[in-house]
Parts: sequence; structure tokens; C-alpha cells
Amino acid sequence: MLTNVKNIFKVADLRNKVLFTFAMIGIYRIGAQIRVPGVDANAINDLREGAQTGALGLFNLFSGGAFESFSIFALGIMPYITASIIMQVLGVVIPKLEELQQEGAVGQRKITQYTRYVTVALALMQATVLVFLFGNGGNGAFFSAVQAPPVQLLPGGIWPRGYLIIPTMVAGTAVLMWMGELISQRGVGNGMSMIIFASVLSGLPGGFYSILQVNKVFWFVVMIVVTVGIIAAVVFVELGQRRIPVQFAKRVVGRRMMGGQNTYIPLKVNQSGVIPIIFASSILLLPAILSSFIGNPSTADDAGWWDQLRAAMQDFVNNYILNSQNIVYVSIFALMIVAFAYFYNSIAFDPVRQADQIRRQGGFIPGVRPGPRTEAYLAKAVNRITLPGAVFIAFIAILPYIILWAAGVNSFQFAGTSILIAVGVALELMRQIDSQLMLRNYEGFLK
Repeated sequence: MLTNVKNIFKVADLRNKVLFTFAMIGIYRIGAQIRVPGVDANAINDLREGAQTGALGLFNLFSGGAFESFSIFALGIMPYITASIIMQVLGVVIPKLEELQQEGAVGQRKITQYTRYVTVALALMQATVLVFLFGNGGNGAFFSAVQAPPVQLLPGGIWPRGYLIIPTMVAGTAVLMWMGELISQRGVGNGMSMIIFASVLSGLPGGFYSILQVNKVFWFVVMIVVTVGIIAAVVFVELGQRRIPVQFAKRVVGRRMMGGQNTYIPLKVNQSGVIPIIFASSILLLPAILSSFIGNPSTADDAGWWDQLRAAMQDFVNNYILNSQNIVYVSIFALMIVAFAYFYNSIAFDPVRQADQIRRQGGFIPGVRPGPRTEAYLAKAVNRITLPGAVFIAFIAILPYIILWAAGVNSFQFAGTSILIAVGVALELMRQIDSQLMLRNYEGFLK
């Protein structure tokens, strides 16, 4: 291992890429500590407590702690992730985008440009919503995890401070997007993935320490053991794939025999990665946000039907949608992850397009007739391999909830998601470094 690390720094080009990546991540971590101007510094402490649990946890995970400090990078890379997913879904329903996807590098540049525009628009929407939520104080279920007094980061009203805070947060997301593209061009790995990787890793030590703070030494050891087990399981599943063999017919071109080679279609067990977890978490956030906008209900005895409805809605959201230690929440979360895994795989892998591509290249799957039979075979194979992958990521996502519920600890709730992201990005990073090392006759990390 140490020899392989030394080999990285022996190759000048690879060394420069690694150092550039570390420099960009360092700048990102510094920016995550710079607070947005115009917010109440005392209220930040309440936000820091609440950002460990409930609806705020997902935001804080993908911002690497920047959200709990309400820094210039508070939105993190979430708007870009959401924009990428939206563009991928629209590529299926909008013919123009589907054509761009098939145009190679030129079409991909166009899609990347559209993704940037959508990212900025989403960042503007999210920043505006957050400013209104925090400016009005801790009303609604969105802040149910935040300890009293209610968080009001903008004392004295939202405006005119909002005119400064909203552009600052949008600019922070734009800078992160730019830094991610720089890492992709001049560094190692996918830039956006590396930023998420750094965000996730920065929060793991604090999660373990929070368990020790409440004198849960036994459960701290249990979490360490479980984390190691999860890492091993994630590596095993991430590297697992089903290979569907494809043969190409031989043909004579001039006096030479062409074709006839054998290849395969790799179907990963976890084809969708962590995207179903992001989908499910985002959907579960919507009731909390809507509940926050309707305000606090009246507690008077003669309260009207509207106040009673608001009270019932907030009670339901607090007890079942935001309470990660409730069996209803865990069950809904797991079922949504499995459902979104099937949904995403149906978009990411199109059996009809894949079968048509094999046919046009003169290939066939042994024992399966080209055309509709091949389409049905591929669709069945994808559906069969999606189920264990979806169940696996659902289990990984809810396992820490179950353990922390037994331990009586309220934080570290995104541990499974964090490890799934970290291991996936680390494996991809090691593959890229391996290809660079083996290109120069050095031994890589992965055997």
C-alpha cells in the first residue's frame, strides 16, 4: 500500500493532479466555515444542534457541515445533484434531450450547460425558501429537531438582509460547481463526487464522537464494528456485477475476417448507487417544509378547524415523518428507497435501446433471438438484479437508525448513506489512479 502511494508521487502528472484535488478540497473546507453575512451568531449554536437530526440532517450531510454553520456553502452540492437527476429524467421524456445524449461529447457539453442553468435556478429557490424559514423563526415541523428557543437567524426581519444572503448562497453553490468541474478537468476523479466525498468524510468523526459524549462506550464499539462490516459489504456489492455475454458475427471485409469477438454487458448489483436514498429523503422533507410554511396552530380551546388541521398535520409530521426512531418512518423510508431504485434503473438502463444497439452492431446474446426476445431478456435480467441491490441499500440506510434507536442516541443518523457514498467514490477514485499507474508500468491498488 505504501509503495503504491509512493508511486503516485513518482509520476509528475499524477502527482500534480492529486495535489490539485487536495488543494480544491482544502479551499472548499475553508469556505464551509465562513458564515453568511447578516445572520445571528448566537442562533447558529441552536442550528448546529438541530442539524444533526430530523429534516436538517440531509442538508448538513451533503454540505459537509456547512449548513449547520450557515456558511457561504450552506446549500452544498445538493442543487447540482438534483439538477443532474432532473436532466436525466427529462432525457427520457423530451426527444430533444434524448438526441443530445446520443450525440457524444458535443451533446454532453450542451446537457452540462443546461444542468448548470437548472442548478442555479434550484439554488435560488432553495436559498429563498431557507431564508424565509429561518427568518420567520422555528415555526413548523421543519425545526422540530432544533432545541428551544426557536432558531431565528435573521432577527429584525428578513429584508433587506435577504437581498445579501440569497445571492451569497447561490454564488456559493455556483463556486462549488465550478470547483467540481476544475477537479474533473485537472484533478483525479469526478469533481462533484470528490466534493461529496469530502463532505461525507468530514462529518463521520463528529458522529462517532457524539456517541462517546453521552457515555455510550459499548454502543460506540458496536458502531465501529458495524461500520467496518458495512464498508466490507458495500465494497463486495459495489464490485459485484452480472455479465451478460454478447457475441458478434464474423464477416469478411476484403480478404480479412472481421468481428467474431466475445464481450459482455456488465449489470451492477447496485446500479442506482445512492440516488434512491436522496430521492426518498427529499420526498420525506416536503411535508416538513409545507408544515413550516403554514405556521404554528392556535392552542386555544376554541380553535377553529384550520388550527386543528394544522396541529394534526404537524403532530403527524413530527411523530412519523421526521422521527427517525419510529418504525413507521423507517418502514416508509425503506419502501421508498426500493421503489426509487426500480424507477431510476428503468431510466438509466433502457432494454429497448440496448437491444437495438446490439443488433445494429451485428451482435447477439447466445441462446436469445435478436429483437423483442432480447429486449425481454435484458428487462428481466435488470429487474432480477435490481431487487437485491435495492434491498441492500435500503438495509444499509436503515441499519444505523435501528442501532442508534437501541442505543438511545439521536445523532449520526446518516451513517449508512455516508459510508455508501464514501466507499463508492473511493473505489472509483482508486480505479482511475490504478489506470494511470498501470499505464506507466506501476502496480495499482486494486488487484
